[in-house]
Amino acid sequence: MKLTFAGGASEITGANYILESGSTRIMVDCGLHQGSSVREKTNWDPFQYDVTKITALFVTHSHIDHIGRIPLLIKRGFRGFIYSTPPTRDAAHELLLDSENILFSFADKAGIEPLYGSEDVLRVMSVWKGVEYHRSITIGDCTVTLYNAGHVLGSSSILIESKEGIKILFSGDLGNSPAPLLGGKDMMPDADYCLIESAYGNRIHEDRVQRKDLLEDAVEDTVKSGGTLMIPTFALERTQELLSELDDLIESGRIPAIPVYLDSPLAIRLTVIYKKYPEYLKGGFFDFDFKGLHTAVTTEQSKAINMAPAPKIVIAGSGMSNGGRILYHEKKYLPDPKSMFLVINYQAEGTLGRRILNGEKTVRIFTEQVPVRCKVRVIGGYSAHADQPQLLEWISTGKNTLRRVFVVQGEAEASSALAQKIRDEFAIDAVVPEAGKTYELS
Repeated sequence: MKLTFAGGASEITGANYILESGSTRIMVDCGLHQGSSVREKTNWDPFQYDVTKITALFVTHSHIDHIGRIPLLIKRGFRGFIYSTPPTRDAAHELLLDSENILFSFADKAGIEPLYGSEDVLRVMSVWKGVEYHRSITIGDCTVTLYNAGHVLGSSSILIESKEGIKILFSGDLGNSPAPLLGGKDMMPDADYCLIESAYGNRIHEDRVQRKDLLEDAVEDTVKSGGTLMIPTFALERTQELLSELDDLIESGRIPAIPVYLDSPLAIRLTVIYKKYPEYLKGGFFDFDFKGLHTAVTTEQSKAINMAPAPKIVIAGSGMSNGGRILYHEKKYLPDPKSMFLVINYQAEGTLGRRILNGEKTVRIFTEQVPVRCKVRVIGGYSAHADQPQLLEWISTGKNTLRRVFVVQGEAEASSALAQKIRDEFAIDAVVPEAGKTYELS
């Protein structure tokens, strides 16, 4: 078998791996590169391989850094089928259409052709098949099985076994378990090789009790100061978890029932998918509505939020403040000392959210320089990614069979730290692969 790291190696976004076994070529994920404008422009670069020779594509989950270049893949000649769990397929449809709008604006400003159009998304969905957890399917010379990764609704780790019996496991993004809505993740099955994500490979999250306390503190402090609590969130999973915890804090009387504005049509549509697949949820049910929650679908409803008196909470995308409706709220409230900017998501290098988190006193939003005078606070426990102890626990269940671990999808320091821990604790060969490199697996 041959494994090529076409994306996701030495970077946190752009996951894209190709596994060759005989005449079978299976791709795992085909994600968008995110971060600085220079990095994002590389999404228009040619693929490093012949897309017409890819047999099938398997998708770990529906975040854009794992699916964002799939329409381009089809546009440039891929003619195989795409596989994932049914919730991942449905969420991907919404996320790809939303991303198409953002990419169109980027292309227009950069003076380049759009990466893809809505018609390409429709072609993607026409060849996308749903596969349930633990049900093996045969693709050419290989057998493929999906396991619950516990990261977002329908997320998977993917085990591929060649006809010679070589097993390689792609972790996808592993969840911060047990997740309030999803519960726990599957521990890794026996494998000879493994790719493991490392977004938080050198960090430890606050526990879930502490994160709810910190959320309570952020709301109470904003209420006391009479400001606006801005929370940029990812539309999938993070928004639903946050709403669930705000609901609980309000119902239990721990925070006052101030207005909560969900200004994200995408998050609202994705929540419908949560209701469609109760069997993928820990409790089999997700209550989207609670006292004081207002949803903004139209532009007029979004603009009306600024007219509502403080104190209030505004939840909007994008999660890294590199687009979406949150920018309009940040432009208005970042200069307000009474308001607060609350980070509960990972912020990639080069994004606006990362610059605010790093303490920049002035940031550019649209065409204006905006002063940052509000409070800036971060709660790491809301991450949907496993932290270092959880990543090591997951690897530990395969320590008796693993021959090599490839540490991917992390910044250099995080990936190196996790690789060293795996070598030290389990005496397993762990490497941080080079971008574009091909490894032979025997």
